[in-house]
Amino acid sequence: MFDWGFNPSKLKPQLKMAVHRFQMASNKKSALLKQSMREVAVLLNEDPPKEEKARIKAEALIRDDYIIEAYDILSLNCELLAERIKLIQHSKDCPPDLVSCISTLIYAAPRVDIPELTVIRKQFKAKYGKQFEENAMNNAGGILNERVVTKLSVEPPAAFLVQTYLEQICEKFEVDWSPTYRLTAEQMGEPMRPPVGESVPIGRGTGLGKTFSAHTGMTVTGDDEITYGGNVTLPPAQAPVVSVEPIVPPATGNDDFAEPDIYIPAAPGSVAASQSSQSSQKQQHSSVAPSFPPPNNSSKTTNSNGDRSDDDRDDDNEAGSGAPSNAPSGSRGSASYNDLAARFETLKNL
Repeated sequence: MFDWGFNPSKLKPQLKMAVHRFQMASNKKSALLKQSMREVAVLLNEDPPKEEKARIKAEALIRDDYIIEAYDILSLNCELLAERIKLIQHSKDCPPDLVSCISTLIYAAPRVDIPELTVIRKQFKAKYGKQFEENAMNNAGGILNERVVTKLSVEPPAAFLVQTYLEQICEKFEVDWSPTYRLTAEQMGEPMRPPVGESVPIGRGTGLGKTFSAHTGMTVTGDDEITYGGNVTLPPAQAPVVSVEPIVPPATGNDDFAEPDIYIPAAPGSVAASQSSQSSQKQQHSSVAPSFPPPNNSSKTTNSNGDRSDDDRDDDNEAGSGAPSNAPSGSRGSASYNDLAARFETLKNL
């Protein structure tokens, strides 16, 4: 009736595979356990020691140590059942000496990371029925292995055990550390109290330094001073003063602004203006300035009737003012131009 789905040829390999899986998991956790113990020793060796963080890590160490211990016990149970697979196969009911062993494996299947135990649990459920499985999960009649139940429990370890682990780690790694407070008789059997920040230094921006640590129950009063417990009085933290020096730009030299080049074109028809322009070009080291083209004298034409043009009349008027009538217009223009050039050179040399 209860043999439907039970396959001893499938159960025995799963039991042997579970033994190897337990061994691999135990070795892995043991290697991580040594590394975690070294980290706890480093935390306790700091100045000031980070005791609260070390206690939290020590609690995780205890948890891993418990799991390794449970793995070893469950591995022994698997080996025993693999050797008695023939007895299980030919027995209608569970043998009395195997009830605790089989029930413990069923109980541990959902609580450990061993996939083979899930298959083993289904095989024993198919063999002995659902009621047998429920009795194993509820620990009816105290049939389970007490050590396995304790090691796989979710309850946190006692504070006394955590402190004992810390003392053993300091002794192993030769760390000089002593607990900041002693546990009372009531606190030894209770879980570790939550951290309150005793090992956390005061913020650096306050200027109070790392000598004092914050404690619960202490108050800060007053505007001019800070008092902790009425015993130690500290002056208020002063903000750091930072002096900023103005940056003066470097002085500019006298040669930063060069004298602009001024080009004076030569007057048309004047030799003196041409020589003055050439001398100015040599001093400024520049190219030859272009000259204006000579004026067009063809405008002075006579009409077919023999009348003189308006330009001829203007020349006669200018002749009356002192200039010779036969002087060319280019000579008169060059004289005024030379006068302006001479004035400009005088102003430039000032």
